[in-house]
This record gives sequence, structure tokens and C-alpha cells, in this order.
Amino acid sequence: MHELLEPFVRTWADITNGSHRHVPLAFRFILQPCVAAFFAWRAGRQDAREGRPLYFWGLLTDSAHRPDALREGWKHIGKVFSLAIVMDCVYQLIELRWIYIGEALMIATLLAVLPYLVVRGLVHRVLRSRK
Repeated sequence: MHELLEPFVRTWADITNGSHRHVPLAFRFILQPCVAAFFAWRAGRQDAREGRPLYFWGLLTDSAHRPDALREGWKHIGKVFSLAIVMDCVYQLIELRWIYIGEALMIATLLAVLPYLVVRGLVHRVLRSRK
């Protein structure tokens, strides 16, 4: 069981470790969510203007438009997600002398996809409630 939890424990330790020796690489924890939030803000604003449903809710419930919605979301967040993976791999090589791809995918999801989904939904809700 410990082998299954090791990537999650290591990832959590990397996120919560306040004593990063490589400050430029630790900056990714601020920069990448901000870039994802910027793209999400633009997309959420457009969703509200066009009267579309919430993005994540539409992904879950509207199977007819799911492929188009996924393509659109990936167009917005794909570069940030890829950059998050590359930066985490560089960090791992410097700090751990090894690349753990599962950890890189978890970090990229936490730093790019999750903020994108949350901010896009919040912007949509706020702007729709004003109308």
C-alpha cells in the first residue's frame, strides 16, 4: 500500500515544502495558476456573453457537445499544462535526479487544469448573475 501512496506523499511534500532551493522553479506554483486563471477568465466571460452553460457542468452532462468543449478547453489550457509538466520535470531532475511522470502529471493538473475549471466557473456565475 505504501508504494501506491508514495507519489502522492512526494507530491504533497513538494507542494508544501517552503524551503525550495530553486526559487525560479518554485515560482511555477504562482505563475502557472495565474496564467490558467487568465485564460479561464476570458473563456468564462465569453461563456456568459453567449449564454452557454457552466463549462464543467456541460462537460459532465452534455455528451453531444463534450468533444467540442474538451477541444476548446484544451486549446486554452494545453500550453500551460505542457509547460507545467516540463517545469516539473526540470525541477525533479535538479532536485531528485529522476523524473516521476505521475508526479509531473499531478502537479500540472493542480497548477493548470484545476484553477482553469474553478475560475472559468466562477467568472461565468458572477457575470451571469449580473444580467
